[in-house]
Amino acid sequence: MEESRRPTARNAWIAVDAATVPAKLARELRDAWEGFVDGRALDAAEDSGTPPIRLPIAESWLRSRDAGVDPHGRQSAPSMMELTGARALWDSHPLAIAAPLIEECMAVASVDADHLMVISDASGMLLSIRGDVTLRSRAADEMNFVEGALWSESGAGTNAVGTALAAEHAVQVFAAEHFTEPVQRWTCAAAPINDPDTGSLLGVIDLTGDMNSVHPHSLSVVVATARAVEQLLSARMHETDERLRARYAALLGPESAGAALVTASGRVILDPRGMLTDVGVIPRTGGPLVVGSGTELVAEPVQDADLFVVRRSGPSARGVLLTSEPAVRPHLRLRLLGGEPAEAVFAGAPLHMRPRHAELLTLLVLHRGRIGTDALSTELYGEPGHGGSIRVEMSRLRKLLPHAFEPGGYALTCEVDADLKRVRAALGRGAVAEAAAAYPGSLLPASTAPGIVRAREELDRWLRQAVLTSEDAEALWSWVSTPAGEADLLAWQRLLGALEYTDARRSLAVARTHALRRAAGDVADL
Repeated sequence: MEESRRPTARNAWIAVDAATVPAKLARELRDAWEGFVDGRALDAAEDSGTPPIRLPIAESWLRSRDAGVDPHGRQSAPSMMELTGARALWDSHPLAIAAPLIEECMAVASVDADHLMVISDASGMLLSIRGDVTLRSRAADEMNFVEGALWSESGAGTNAVGTALAAEHAVQVFAAEHFTEPVQRWTCAAAPINDPDTGSLLGVIDLTGDMNSVHPHSLSVVVATARAVEQLLSARMHETDERLRARYAALLGPESAGAALVTASGRVILDPRGMLTDVGVIPRTGGPLVVGSGTELVAEPVQDADLFVVRRSGPSARGVLLTSEPAVRPHLRLRLLGGEPAEAVFAGAPLHMRPRHAELLTLLVLHRGRIGTDALSTELYGEPGHGGSIRVEMSRLRKLLPHAFEPGGYALTCEVDADLKRVRAALGRGAVAEAAAAYPGSLLPASTAPGIVRAREELDRWLRQAVLTSEDAEALWSWVSTPAGEADLLAWQRLLGALEYTDARRSLAVARTHALRRAAGDVADL
């Protein structure tokens, strides 16, 4: 793209300013879009009397075209999951804690300018849409702008959510700057939000409304909101750091030991000797590290915390799991995913568990012991009032797992290695292929306990959405190889597109896609 294509009169990321006549600009953009769709080079726009297309939009049009997006919108943005699944993901998303702040910052712009407040995840899937019911219904009907729909550029062409993700920059998109025709009656502005801990993208916040409601300040509103959210997340991160320092500082030993507390993302939160600056991401199990100028270190994981003690490699680096208590804790290994019955090994010996014990342990792992009797009763029986049964089952569990629970409470004090924890942790880090490979099937598939059913469905939806948006052939293969994914037509189609033509698995993917489409009654292309 020639540098002369970049407008010089205003910020290239803003669609309109105070001097813009929206109706006139919309007509001019439509002429430029039609020329692009008809095959005219973008640099030829000046010769035809149309205004130059902003560089971020021109680059997005090219990406959208190369991704195979239909500019006439015969295929709307794809729905990755149903509304209930998307809302469940939103409830557990890192940005959910900032929802009140986002609404406070954007409410005036949303109401006064008749816009929708939208939040997507890092893939561009919409997780939350707030605003006028009539406007929401119109957006849903005209362009499948609903929770669970994928609004990345590859899914919906040029739009503020997808283009902000692709360009990693806040952007406003107006009228025919949108790549697909049905979206050209709208205007939107979006800004990405990054994790202050890892620097990775968490998602996008967006204002979307009718093109007649376009406002020069909508982009500044979403940018200011995104910065406020990042400041909130940063403040919460530092509060967590303070709690970790207070709880685990004693693990470092004397200052002369030269040890430091480091998070899994590589942030140094306590380093009495100033030994470290940048460690980098630490593997889940810790182990040897080499940083900077070749300094050799070892990272020792801290029990029940996403934290490591890092010290110089040497005789004192034992590579053992550290705890905040001097006693050696027993080890509990749980297999909760896949076939029944669940399996447990405690202190090296196989353990026979009743189904109810497996359900209790699963809930205690999920809640980290921070759950009361009434809440456990609701999770297991669907209602409170079964405290007596809970206490009886917990008494039996304590006999099966001596010294594994805190006195008088439900928190597990033993070291717990559960496949459920590994999959959820991998998804939380964005390690989709690792999570898919570690997932043999659904959580306690025979259980009907309400809390287990909810956790099972949440994990299946979370993993499926992550796999489908990853475009990782191995992750997709792992998913379709599970009982939960073997009949997932969309996953097989994505796998078919991700596999190399020489991959022997393509023939199976073709056969399964054919069979599933026929079973669904979609025979148009068969």
